[in-house]
Amino acid sequence: MTNEERLAAYDRMYADLLKERDKILADMERLRAAGKNRGVTYQQLLAQKLTVQNLVGRFEIYGIKE
Repeated sequence: MTNEERLAAYDRMYADLLKERDKILADMERLRAAGKNRGVTYQQLLAQKLTVQNLVGRFEIYGIKE
């Protein structure tokens, strides 16, 4: 894999993480609006959100993305 291909893969991964984060946030908002913010599904989404935010943050710490 060339350096350009590797960089493109990082860019795709970062974009996918942002899309996943946005979907999780939308799902959480939908559940919150329905008053289901104490359910198991909401709690699982919360855990996923924290995981994705951690990964996005690591990209930012290493200066790969801002």
